[in-house]
Amino acid sequence: MSVLRAVGLRKRYGTLEVVSGVDLDVAPGECFGLLGPNGAGKTTTLRLCLGLTYPDAGDIELLGEPVPAHAREARQRVGVVPQFDNLDPDFTVAENLRVYGRYFGMARPAVAAKVPALLDFAGLTGREAARINTLSGGMKRRLTLARALINDPQLLIMDEPTTGLDPQARHLIWERLRRLTQEGKTLILTTHFMEEAERLCHRLAIMDRGRLIASGSPRALIAQHIEPHVVEVHGNGFDAWLERARRLAPRVERAGDTVFVYAADAAPVLADLHARPELSYLHRPASLEDVFLKLTGRDLRD
Repeated sequence: MSVLRAVGLRKRYGTLEVVSGVDLDVAPGECFGLLGPNGAGKTTTLRLCLGLTYPDAGDIELLGEPVPAHAREARQRVGVVPQFDNLDPDFTVAENLRVYGRYFGMARPAVAAKVPALLDFAGLTGREAARINTLSGGMKRRLTLARALINDPQLLIMDEPTTGLDPQARHLIWERLRRLTQEGKTLILTTHFMEEAERLCHRLAIMDRGRLIASGSPRALIAQHIEPHVVEVHGNGFDAWLERARRLAPRVERAGDTVFVYAADAAPVLADLHARPELSYLHRPASLEDVFLKLTGRDLRD
């Protein structure tokens, strides 16, 4: 049985269709990523699946409940981490957890019993009485994640869970999220960090202009769409070298002052660059970011 299943999902605002026939099927216990540029329709898709926005067409089943008809019942078993922290600054750390638990109709003793373990999960033990405005950005994000677990949800939905965090805080949240999947919880996340998706997601879908354009495991998508070797080249004379690169590799792209060379065998490219000290280069394996940029383009989205 799927944790979340959506078929033919559509949503239009005026003349703009922001979700155009999206199909999703999320299995129990997996971390599923929904990737895409700004404006691709990711957040709207998640709102539709939660019953917070009504679809124009399509069928949705969330934890066995039809949505939006029984969205409230389904959401009782879902935790949500919004894109921006919405902790209550008038409450302490522990009070934010206790009050949120009451929204799910949990008895006070049951909520109070969960608080110590959630504070430990968030790395906030000893900060129970701290005010929200005294916490760092990483602490607030970890508390928002812990708060979403107060009702012991079967499914956790996260909209860009590590945006704005430093590397240390991001890695700590990644460790916590991996722990949740090991405990059998199902995660759905949107993110602009391709490394995050590559590390955490068992499967993912790439969305652009309201449509799903690719799906699969990170490794399968890389193998399907990108040559295994990437050489990034820049420096004086890279423009002149660009034409030569096109004869050395099957796919070459220029972005700003960098040439990206994609090849199954990078040896000819590296041998040629070795004789050109004026050029700097980085040889690396293909990544999910290469897939994302190939499928959605390198143009800036606002």
